[in-house]
Amino acid sequence: MSPGREPPRGCREVRRSHDRSWVDEAVRKVEADSNRSADTHLHVFPLPESWDVDLYLKDESVHPTGSLKHRLARSLFLYALCNGWVDEGSTVIEASSGSTAVSEAYFARLLGLPFVAVMPRSTSRNKIDLIELHGGRCHFVDDPRRMYDEARRLAAETGGHYMDQFTYAERATDWRGNNNIAESIFAQLSLERHPVPEWVVVGAGTGGTSATIGRFVRYRRHHTRVCVVDPENSAFFEGWSTSDPDVTVPPESRGSRIEGIGRPRVEPSFLPSVVDAMVAVPDAASVAAMRWCSALTGRLVGGSTGTALWGALRLIAGMREAGDAGSVVTLVSDGGERYADTYYDDGWLATQGIDVTPYAATLEAFHETGAWTEPGGS
Repeated sequence: MSPGREPPRGCREVRRSHDRSWVDEAVRKVEADSNRSADTHLHVFPLPESWDVDLYLKDESVHPTGSLKHRLARSLFLYALCNGWVDEGSTVIEASSGSTAVSEAYFARLLGLPFVAVMPRSTSRNKIDLIELHGGRCHFVDDPRRMYDEARRLAAETGGHYMDQFTYAERATDWRGNNNIAESIFAQLSLERHPVPEWVVVGAGTGGTSATIGRFVRYRRHHTRVCVVDPENSAFFEGWSTSDPDVTVPPESRGSRIEGIGRPRVEPSFLPSVVDAMVAVPDAASVAAMRWCSALTGRLVGGSTGTALWGALRLIAGMREAGDAGSVVTLVSDGGERYADTYYDDGWLATQGIDVTPYAATLEAFHETGAWTEPGGS
């Protein structure tokens, strides 16, 4: 209503005094962080050129917080700011023991906001240190299944905001464009010999990345298919294959050992309708592929990269068997430096009962001969 005018008779006018100057500045800071960053690299994986199938690794480990979750955290903060959920002084809460918490702690500090990560007491010291390095505080629960409710309780107690990555990951990112990861991949492939990939292979932690890519390829009318890889002790594969969103992993399960992917329930952000294929990957295969990738490329990668690489190579083997040419893209979700005491430690593998030997043999033979043989002949 224009200044000085009375509201129409019979109408009531209620005005809220909202000074958006802090939010305006917060959005500017988050966007400026993106503007300062170059796009992440798309590396060519060394496969024989004669195969006429190219594999690319989108290296998300070079983000300021070292993982793919930097994109998600940026989107979640923008979503919360623009929805009016986060304001000056808000305490930001997240249920996460991994890379999302590290990245959200970074953005909270950028905006001068308190940040609390709710996590299992068993979380590695390395991840705790990274969260605290960025100014976050860690709040521990004994039962990982209590993380969600405890995060909500803390948000209510502090008058803060629970980010809830597992609900909002699929909607916080603009899948039509705006420099999302899908748009970046297709732009970087534009001058390659197979510029539209046959497959993009990703893991699922929240499900947000597969949702973004799946929507994007439909929106742009690409023939690209999306494959999601899932580690042991995760509900996504069974939920997708049985069309049952209520699938959960039994409470006695130890949960996913591949950090960053796999969940005990099918998370709300996972959209099975945009996923064309799923591959269940044994943990030993994930670790074998991670180590093999690092040795072959000279880039130290994490466990979830190994899971995705195993799935991508199985798809490539199928393409070769069918006589198909094309390209496949997958992600380096984070660097391997974070896993020196786990996946790269033979002693740790022994305590976990993980034997990578037969899976490493499959990878070596495939790279040498182009023939894929599952360990155990399955």
